[in-house]
Amino acid sequence: MLRHEFQPGKLIAGLALTLAGVVYAGDAGGLWDTPWFAIIPLVTVGLFLAGATSVLTRAVRRRRSPRTVTEPRQDIPA
Repeated sequence: MLRHEFQPGKLIAGLALTLAGVVYAGDAGGLWDTPWFAIIPLVTVGLFLAGATSVLTRAVRRRRSPRTVTEPRQDIPA
C-alpha cells in the first residue's frame, strides 16, 4: 500500500537545491572557487525544470486517469 504518490517535480527541485548547496559549501570550504553569480542560474534552471516536470506529470496523470461516469439520481422524478 502506497502512502503517497510519487512526485518527480519535487525530486528534481530537491536535487537542484542540494546541488546548489554542495556548490556553495565547496566554495565556502575552499575546495574550489565559484563566482558569486553561479548559484542564481543553477537554482533558477533547477526550479524551472521542476515546474515543467510537475506540469508534465499532472498532464499525463490527468489523461490516464479513469473517467468516472455519474449515474442519474433515483430520488429526482424525470
